[in-house]
Parts: sequence; C-alpha cells; structure tokens
Amino acid sequence: MSELQSSLLIIGLAVVLVVYLYNWWQQRKYSRKFTEAFEQANAQEDALYSKVAEPSIVVSEDLPDEKTEQSLPAEPQIVEPPPVETHHISPSENICNLLEPATDYVAVLTFKVPAGADSLALLWPKRFDFGKNVTVCGLNETTGVWEKVTAESRLFYAAFKLGLQLADRSGPVSEINLNDFRDLVRDIASHLKAKADLPDVAAAAKRALVLDNFCAGVDQLIGLNILPSGERTFFGGEIARVAERHGMVFQTDGSFHLADEHGHTVFSLGNLENLPFQHHTLSQMWVNGLTLLMDVPRVEEPTQRFDEMAVLARQLAMDLRAAVVDDQRVALGEAGFSQIRAQVANNESRMLAGLLIPGSAQARRLFS
Repeated sequence: MSELQSSLLIIGLAVVLVVYLYNWWQQRKYSRKFTEAFEQANAQEDALYSKVAEPSIVVSEDLPDEKTEQSLPAEPQIVEPPPVETHHISPSENICNLLEPATDYVAVLTFKVPAGADSLALLWPKRFDFGKNVTVCGLNETTGVWEKVTAESRLFYAAFKLGLQLADRSGPVSEINLNDFRDLVRDIASHLKAKADLPDVAAAAKRALVLDNFCAGVDQLIGLNILPSGERTFFGGEIARVAERHGMVFQTDGSFHLADEHGHTVFSLGNLENLPFQHHTLSQMWVNGLTLLMDVPRVEEPTQRFDEMAVLARQLAMDLRAAVVDDQRVALGEAGFSQIRAQVANNESRMLAGLLIPGSAQARRLFS
C-alpha cells in the first residue's frame, strides 16, 4: 500500500469517527430534551387529573348570509354534549302515595310473616301483560313506610299493594285485563297463604271509563310554529346555538327541552316536519321550520307557563329572524295568543275542579 493510500485511509477513518461521535452527542441532547418535556407533561396531567371538562357547544357567532346560506359549501362546526335525559323524581313524589281507587285497581296482600320481593315471582314476568302500568309497593317492616318494590328489592315487607293503572293516553284498561290481573293476584295470595283484598272488577272498569273520558276532555298539546321569512331555511348549528342560549338542552328524543326546577320538561323545541334531530348530523342539517311545544296537563300552572311560552317563542323567532305562526302558517298576533291562553286556562280550571293538579306526579302518570 502506498503512502498516499495509507493517508487517505486514516483520514477516512477519522471522518467516520467524527460523524459517529457527533451523532451520539446529538442523540443524547434530544433524548434529554424529550425526557424533560415528558416529565413536565406528566406533572401537568397529574395536577389536572381530578378535573372533568364540561361538554359545551361551540359554534361560530356569525350567522350565514340570508341570501346565500343555502349555497355555502362549509358550515360552522358544532360540538354538542351527549344527549341527556332529565327524568327526576323528588322524594315527595312517592308513587305509593298515588295509588288510589280513582286511578288504579289496587289489590292488597297482607302477610303474617314478612315476605320479600321474590314472593311475587308469579307477577314479575307478567307485569307488562295487562296493557297499563303495574306498580308494586311494600310496607317496609322496619320503617312502616310504603315504598316502591322491584324484583331486585332485598327488603322484607308486611304487606304489598299491587296497582294496575286504569287509564293513560292510550285509553282505559280493559275489563279483560282487569280480570286477568285480579286472578293473578288471587293465585299469588293462595300460593303465599296471604290475606287478599281484591276490589270488584266491574266497578273498576267503570271507573276506568270515567277517568279516561275526563282525561280526554282536558288533554291539550300547544304548538307554536316558528318559520323563517321568504325562502330561507334554518341551519342546524344556528338552531342549537339559539336554543342553548335560552337554556334548552338537546335530548335523546331529537328535540331541545327546557326543564323546570324538578327536571321535568316545560317546553320542547323540535323539527316542524316531525323528523327528530340527530346530534351527530345537526351541524349539517337545514330545516324548514320549528315547533315549540307545551304538554298542558304535564306542566305546573299551565296558564302562567303559556305566557312564558309566548315570550320564548317570540324571542326564538327574533333570534332566528323568523315569525311565530299558527297551523295555517298565519302570523300569530295578540288576539291569537289570547285565544290559545283562554283554552289553556279553561283546561287548567277543569283539571283542578276534578282534583287533578296539572304537572303533578299523578297527572304525569295519567298523561303518559
């Protein structure tokens, strides 16, 4: 090997060594940097670990231009909270206090020795066979209080009340179903050697008809339609933003609800065309109109609530650049609102005269 070749070989080895050492140094520097960043991120995550982020609706504050909103290629994005349900029963609404002959066929079983929910094994698989709600209440042997019983209850009871609701919005219970229910309770009493109080079926069937006629006479659902002006349509993201501004929450039935202090729906806002909104597609939807609804028998003080409904409908219409109209799509003026209010007031008075308080737990049972 010549002297020149030896020199080049040494120089090449030196270059390789320098490159290797440089790469090792760079790798160590970045490794240290990333380790420090990772440790810092972990420290921040630990500090925030117990915090829960609230879901929120985020939309653009800019409304689409009235002339071009239907042709815009991209719409404001909406991030919605998952649908929530707002069912809530306060302690004062013990359903066992609602079982009475005027609204239910109530059979009573009394025991010499306290029994558990498993003693009603004949009832549990058949409780949906009678066309109406079946409610089971037990007299707690420890507290002496009537409380709702389910198949999973593990307490013992000195007596049971078995109630079959006489009517709901689908009509009165049939005498055949009343007979079947009475016979089942009788079989349970015989099997358990319990004392049974079984009301007369024919009389209960008559009460069911009376109750259904009364409820049908006061049943009222008020709808105020909100329509855009001209050829406009409503954008789903805009609807969500305006509804949320007025305290309405999107629920699983595909509409927005405003609840009272007990968590019960007072008003709901839905698609005029009876197609439920889907929370995952709402930001891509356009609709021709909205309907603000109030279920009169199911709200407290319906007349006062209607006054609030009229104000809310006008506010929604103003925010959406729309008008409040009736079923014939004619703008509602003061005379129209007054006429509807009078109907609501009349039905409220009739319910109170029949000792059924609008919006009470009993009313919500019967108008379901």
